[in-house]
Amino acid sequence: MKLKAFCWALASIFSTGAMAQTYVVGVENLPFAPHYVTDDQGHYQGFARDLLDLFASSSGITLEYRPLPVDALLPALLSGDVDFKYPDNRDWAPEQKAASSLRYSQPVTQYVDGVLVAPDRVGQGVGALKRLALVEGWTPRGYEAPVQSGQIGIAPSADLRQMIHTALKKQADGAYFNVVVATYYLDNIRARPGALVFDPSLPHTRSTFQLSTVKHGELIERFDRFLVEHAKEVALLKAKYGVEASLDSEHLGVEQWKVDFLERQKARQKAAVSP
Repeated sequence: MKLKAFCWALASIFSTGAMAQTYVVGVENLPFAPHYVTDDQGHYQGFARDLLDLFASSSGITLEYRPLPVDALLPALLSGDVDFKYPDNRDWAPEQKAASSLRYSQPVTQYVDGVLVAPDRVGQGVGALKRLALVEGWTPRGYEAPVQSGQIGIAPSADLRQMIHTALKKQADGAYFNVVVATYYLDNIRARPGALVFDPSLPHTRSTFQLSTVKHGELIERFDRFLVEHAKEVALLKAKYGVEASLDSEHLGVEQWKVDFLERQKARQKAAVSP
């Protein structure tokens, strides 16, 4: 009986230890493929899920994902309702974070926010933008002054679908959003590839997504080591989902197979005119 009691006690200790190794990641409850999306059953999926799951399995911890409205996510982190927030960035909502000591990971992935326009409008400049489609809650960085002065009007949209619809119907001159996400939506969900394209001549923002926490700085350090030690696996995941598709090329946001095709086409044209 004593042996049985000891085994039960030992099992209880291990069970408690396992519980202590479970952390809650607050994530955005919105469609943002290929970075992340929450399905109808509430399951969090996409690049971010696969990356964080890989980190958890390599670190011997368990991560639970809690999808929340975007405006509820930071308050949940600051109040301790969730252990981590993804995505985050130290430049986001500085006023709300002023009294808190948040820890941020190294960059997980790069992103670009900018304006997508009809192909025949590329290169026309800011002066050609009279009305900009924008998802409610988004800040059109780089366009604050012309928006405030009334030079550019805003066509508010409830979500990405409505914003793209507004731009395609020419009820706005362009749509401001994450370039990779908007391009993915046009290519794979709306089935209108190339109907809107990123205009790199217009103001746009380059930054990064990070993992943040208030209480678990040691796990942020472990996550940073994971990004270095598993760099090859991380790169494969980025390539699989295309979350950094052509961020450093003129074909920003374009799927890789299209980039390869365009580059081959350009090479053939160059060869044809060479002596």
